[in-house]
Amino acid sequence: MTQFNVLSEILGVTAPVFAMVFMGLVLRKINLINDSFIQTASTLTYKATMPTLFFLSIWQADLQSAFNAELVLFLCAATVLGFLASWWWATRAIPYGQRGVFVQGAFRGNCGVVSFALVASYYGDYGLSVGGVLVGFTILLFNVLSVLILSIYSPTLKFSPAAVGKELLKNPLIIAVVLGMLASATQLYIPQWLLKSGEYFAGLTLPLALICVGGTLSLAGVKASGLSAMQSSAIKIAILPILACAAAWAMGIEGRDLIILWMFFASPTAAASFAMAVAAGGDGKLAANIIALTTLVSILSMTIGIYALTALGH
Repeated sequence: MTQFNVLSEILGVTAPVFAMVFMGLVLRKINLINDSFIQTASTLTYKATMPTLFFLSIWQADLQSAFNAELVLFLCAATVLGFLASWWWATRAIPYGQRGVFVQGAFRGNCGVVSFALVASYYGDYGLSVGGVLVGFTILLFNVLSVLILSIYSPTLKFSPAAVGKELLKNPLIIAVVLGMLASATQLYIPQWLLKSGEYFAGLTLPLALICVGGTLSLAGVKASGLSAMQSSAIKIAILPILACAAAWAMGIEGRDLIILWMFFASPTAAASFAMAVAAGGDGKLAANIIALTTLVSILSMTIGIYALTALGH
């Protein structure tokens, strides 16, 4: 296969995902969707269609392959190290009032939508099952670390382990991952008609979620991005993923597992980080700028990264 064919194959996976994000941006611009639609669709995705997708993907998978302990442990460890490194940098280069938002933007990726969509498109059933498990663990880490860093620099928010733990226990995506693993382990029987209905419902997830991501983007935010936003974005979509994947390769993680890690680490900053930043009394404008900048630039950086790893034989 020529390098051109390899690049075409990769674009065949990444382009449709980011095209849906761009479609959301266009639909919002021409008023075919509005804030009310985005809020309702996001809630439907988060509480219903995405949990259904995760549950069915893991239920249908071989539990041994779905739960890749090596990937899970590395993803968690590298995320925590990336969080600490971003925090260290923020204490030296970022104004005090922006530090919480800066750090959250630098480590909290849009794994549940963008990464999962790419992994599922690239690796099919294997990507669906492994990606679903990895998303479950990133949700745990992202929420705990985000609340921690935002509360430290917030004038109003206080960190409460009990409150965070309660929220995580009620998280529909985490519940779906756990139930999916239990269903797979016990070989739960699901009637064909119910399975087909569930698959139709779950099929709404990725297009709807990606359109909502696009609908929340602001091109003005990209133009207004200051130095803090650019530094946080550079950590999120370039420095952290390159260092993490280099470390993973040095530790013996190769092939599709290494590419999956790239797809998770190089994802743009999660849209949910804006709401959390505002709720904590943080710099909402900075949060919005980081989200917009990382989302648009990651279209190129994600593709280049996958191409580079493929060219290196992974």
